[in-house]
Amino acid sequence: MTQNITKKDRAMAAVCVNCPVCRHARKEQKGPVYLFVRAIEGKLCPFCRAYERVYGRKAHEPA
Repeated sequence: MTQNITKKDRAMAAVCVNCPVCRHARKEQKGPVYLFVRAIEGKLCPFCRAYERVYGRKAHEPA
């Protein structure tokens, strides 16, 4: 199923790209921050969900 990516999705994904917590998780790939992002990204954070829609990978996965 193909989803249309809106400007709102891109703007919300940009918040995740610049989020210090998500940036740390993408960079380090270990530790409590990484585990925290893995736990909340799909359930609580709308910015992490938008990141996944726009970039096709989870917010904690390296770029």
